[in-house]
Amino acid sequence: MRWYVSIGAVLLAGALAGGDVASLAAPGPKQPGQHAADKVAEDAKPNVDIELILAVDVSYSMDMDELAIQREGYAQAIVSKEFLQALKSGPNGKISITYFEWAASSDQKIIIPWRLIDGPETADAVANEIMKTPIRRASRTSISGAIYFAMPLFNEDPYHGLRRVIDISGDGPNNNGAPVTGARDEALSKGIVINGLPIMVKEPSYSTMDIDNLDWYYEDCVIGGPGSFVVSIKDREKFKEAIRTKLLLEVAGRTPERRIVPVSDKEPRVSCMIGEKIWQDRWGR
Repeated sequence: MRWYVSIGAVLLAGALAGGDVASLAAPGPKQPGQHAADKVAEDAKPNVDIELILAVDVSYSMDMDELAIQREGYAQAIVSKEFLQALKSGPNGKISITYFEWAASSDQKIIIPWRLIDGPETADAVANEIMKTPIRRASRTSISGAIYFAMPLFNEDPYHGLRRVIDISGDGPNNNGAPVTGARDEALSKGIVINGLPIMVKEPSYSTMDIDNLDWYYEDCVIGGPGSFVVSIKDREKFKEAIRTKLLLEVAGRTPERRIVPVSDKEPRVSCMIGEKIWQDRWGR
């Protein structure tokens, strides 16, 4: 199911935003008393409305123009009046955010470590930091690698969010690393929500390993959790508008809730292994 919303609807929802508390499961076995210590440490952190990880695709299938527009889109969205208005609508009026770029399963680079955004000044600082980093490109596409890299970052956040969200943008399916569905379901089991920004501004091409209906792939294989959603970019001219819409939705936290359904419990419209199959057919490995 896809959700289509206007900017106006997002702002109205943001005014009503309350946010839900996500239950967080800690990884690995616990020693006696460790659960209590972890809870005390978590409770001692200052509260924010959302801990938001922006995971941004920089694989070679993205051309330099797209990468530049993507960077500008995030920077401009964070300082927009609509974003700042949505920010004030939350119970705490602040969020924590980190931004990293990814390609292959072993290739992730943090561009913005955890930062607090609580108004125009901190928003400007984050936007400037995004824009000053040189643009890069890298090989392969590992959405699963991005998810696995993102999950432990929440433990490093000095703030405690009412919600924890990984926001993944990309222009192709997973073709490297572990299958995406296992990473997705592990994140959901920890109370993390995954949203998606599938980039579909070019005609699918065998040479770039693009697929038809990338939005379906993201909906059925990548995103999940209460209120999870996809905002598709199908027009280069609306690239920045789509990024702003997505961030407004995440800050407002008022998208319709859906039941968490592991991928194994439903039949995806697009094979969740399609990227791996295309790579195997093309390269034989």
